[in-house]
Amino acid sequence: MTETPGQTVGPFFHHALAYPGDSELVPFGSAGSVVLHGYVHDGAGDPVPDAMIEIRQADASGVVPAVGGSLRRGGAAFTGWGRSCTDAAGHYWFSTVEPGLPFFAVTVFARGLLDRLFTRIYLPDAPGAMEGLIATREADGRLRFDIHLQGPSETVFLTFPRT
Repeated sequence: MTETPGQTVGPFFHHALAYPGDSELVPFGSAGSVVLHGYVHDGAGDPVPDAMIEIRQADASGVVPAVGGSLRRGGAAFTGWGRSCTDAAGHYWFSTVEPGLPFFAVTVFARGLLDRLFTRIYLPDAPGAMEGLIATREADGRLRFDIHLQGPSETVFLTFPRT
């Protein structure tokens, strides 16, 4: 059997896939929490107002949770998974913890893409992290990482073999 070709992966996210609390892996402002945020830009540098970013990460001790993502966190154990749709300015954000493994695994969905894109966001002090995949720590402690889908500042995207 041959593989079915991909279809564009957007721009229906805000209407079909977003849900309350999707970007809060831990409650915003809770002890030990950090905000991971940034902007998604197209090849011309313009904001992408209808992208969706998903993250998967280890907890603060470096353990990747063995539970699936949850639409109903409500006091449930940390799942290590979250989803954030961009706003009109192309901004996304997560309230989470800094992972003990020093990176966030990231999936990007956006209009015009035939398949999702994969990348990583490394903590600022991560040893051996690739240039262009390192978040910036802002004065207030938030982590910022902008995603550029194309152009001279294009984010490094990873490929994975299909099975």
